[in-house]
Amino acid sequence: MTSRYLRILVVLVSAALIASGVAPYDRTTWWLEIFPVLIAGPVLVLTARRFPLTPLTYTLLAVHALVLIIGGHYTYARVPLGFWVQHLLGLARNDYDRLGHFVQGFVPAILIREILLRTSPLRPGRWLFVLVTASCLAFSACYEFFEWWSALAGGHAADAFLGTQGDVWDTQWDMFSALIGAITHQCRRSQAGRHGRPAPSPHATGPRGRSVALAKRESRFRREWTNGRPAGAPPGGGGREAPRSSNRLLRPQCEGMEERGRQQSLLQGSRARSRPSGRDGSERRAQGH
Repeated sequence: MTSRYLRILVVLVSAALIASGVAPYDRTTWWLEIFPVLIAGPVLVLTARRFPLTPLTYTLLAVHALVLIIGGHYTYARVPLGFWVQHLLGLARNDYDRLGHFVQGFVPAILIREILLRTSPLRPGRWLFVLVTASCLAFSACYEFFEWWSALAGGHAADAFLGTQGDVWDTQWDMFSALIGAITHQCRRSQAGRHGRPAPSPHATGPRGRSVALAKRESRFRREWTNGRPAGAPPGGGGREAPRSSNRLLRPQCEGMEERGRQQSLLQGSRARSRPSGRDGSERRAQGH
């Protein structure tokens, strides 16, 4: 993924954040809703070079940020989109908060799945499904704790932030919506795998979902190691050394290639010593006759 695309997303989210801060319905609610954006945004920007995510993940994280920003400006119970859906479907309440919590499960599922595939021995399967879903549900529960503590600290001032709209089961519905979002993403990935096509992630290659930039670096190290030239060395310099990489994800692979190359050389040497040459074999056969 190019840094230009990430800069575009940052500009769009920043512009929406600034616009939402102009005369929001409730300033306290606005601060509470955009708090996750203010924390996660800089972290993603600072880690984009050393641990780049897929464009799909960055895009959906930006969409999630926009959902929070819009909810912070209007409050979740007064978002015009929610009223439009309420009138269209004949609902009893503004369900924009249900949409927000569904996204709260769907988008983190993509992020957590990508991180686990790239940093752990897990592979796509049942255990990954369970761990990603459980992580998203735990994240949703922690957010409900945050809402609870905000209500205790702010009293009636936090009512707009809670957005219960008189529903005593609002907390349970919020967590259930996040659970449905996480499961929906997991089932969508599984369905794509059963149909023999990769999940839609143009930035990821290989079974562990490595980024294109990381895959290119790994390919270059493998190619230069095969050709007998250390990575980063001049074309005519040095003997065959193990490629060194500053990236912590590539270093274990380079060390593994060095060890496999050493074992292969020892095996070939032992076979050459144990195999008699053609001339010696013919002389022995002549002596036998």
